[in-house]
Amino acid sequence: MRRVLLRDQALTVLREAIVTGGLAPGAVVKDSELAQRMGLSVAPVRAALARLADEGLVEAKPQSHTRVTPLVPGQVHDAAVVVRAMHEVAVREAVPRLTGEDVAAMRAANDRFAAALEAGDVDAAVAADDDLHGVLVARCGNASVAATVDRFTPAVRRLERRRFAEAHGRRSVELHERLIAACAAADVEDAVATTTDIWTALLSELEDDSDGSR
Repeated sequence: MRRVLLRDQALTVLREAIVTGGLAPGAVVKDSELAQRMGLSVAPVRAALARLADEGLVEAKPQSHTRVTPLVPGQVHDAAVVVRAMHEVAVREAVPRLTGEDVAAMRAANDRFAAALEAGDVDAAVAADDDLHGVLVARCGNASVAATVDRFTPAVRRLERRRFAEAHGRRSVELHERLIAACAAADVEDAVATTTDIWTALLSELEDDSDGSR
């Protein structure tokens, strides 16, 4: 049990470092050095890196090295398609079950999101965005949906952080407001359609990035 907890601790720290850019795309990472920096043994760090490889955040070459994966728009696009589909399922299942407190929590999260964007606080914006959509993922009650969102969202977050640092994030506030209004009205179809719009906007930017890299 302790080994699992230490692995989870290492996983949280390393994933955050990759998503926020503390460990930059292409950076070579060594489990022994990471373990020393975190005050852990090598075993939980290796387990965490294996999980991050499964999430597409690091890549390992046998007998060579492990490095943070480059930010490849096409790969992020694939992950975003999966995340969008899971959020659509979550919304469809969650909206009929939402309480007034749930809707209030979503509104409060969007207020925090807007304030964070205004202040240029990307960390707070990402946290608020997670809180808002997390209400729906939690309320849908589908463990497979939640696990899939957790599995693929980190790959998308690296791009979203850049998006929230730019003017594109302001559009997200408006889309969130539409989503919350649909949830408050128990309008499942509008809530799903708005969720699709939220993720399609991100996918469109990914396609623009892909075109620009050619």
